[in-house]
Amino acid sequence: MIAIVTGATGDIGKEFIRKLYDEVDSIWAVGRSDEKLSGLAELYGDKIIKVKADLSDKEQILSLCRKIESEKPEIKYLVNNAGIARMAPVSEFSLEEISDMLDINDKAATLLCRASLPFMTEGSYILNVASASAFQPNPYIALYSASKAYLLSFTRSLNVENDGITCTAVCPGWVDTKMLPKKNNGKEIKYPGMVNADIVIDAAIKDARKGKDVSVCSFYYRYMRFLSKVMPHRLEMKLWVSGIKEYL
Repeated sequence: MIAIVTGATGDIGKEFIRKLYDEVDSIWAVGRSDEKLSGLAELYGDKIIKVKADLSDKEQILSLCRKIESEKPEIKYLVNNAGIARMAPVSEFSLEEISDMLDINDKAATLLCRASLPFMTEGSYILNVASASAFQPNPYIALYSASKAYLLSFTRSLNVENDGITCTAVCPGWVDTKMLPKKNNGKEIKYPGMVNADIVIDAAIKDARKGKDVSVCSFYYRYMRFLSKVMPHRLEMKLWVSGIKEYL
């Protein structure tokens, strides 16, 4: 019985590995850096199966899917955690950057779900790391929000389609990781409602075990999700832009 964790060498990926370590026989840790994957293997030992893959590359995504199909492992957990983000107008992204973001955030997760489902049985879990940004459009992180909205919608539908396999969209807000810049032009950046990675993962696993198709880890972001349902998105976008304008 195995777990597959993409984005395994980042803060959230490592926390998933720590939490799932005792539940499975081995963990396929998927990442781009040999050095960082080796660090995970040194820390956790033989349970870590290093899988080097750049999920912005279609052929490497398909190669990982073929590895699943050929080895036919019993998959207890699939954690699609790999993702990238950048705050900028869409007009400032290159075509390659847009393609890479959609491949990593959406295409890889979708294909890995499809490849894994035949090898998951009742009581297995798919956890797709989306974002609270999926709940409404957000200018200047438009691509990221839209990619996570896709993942949220896809995951909830997948949960209905597959009896016995719980599919949960994990939707944190700001998470205190090395990915987040702490300063902009010498000024400290304020992240409302920021939480530590362990809180996100604890809530995600707990909610998945309850059969929930969406996991929101804090009262602050549960409230924000409620607002996204009752407040016009045009007003929400204005408030969002007002809050981030000093960092643009």
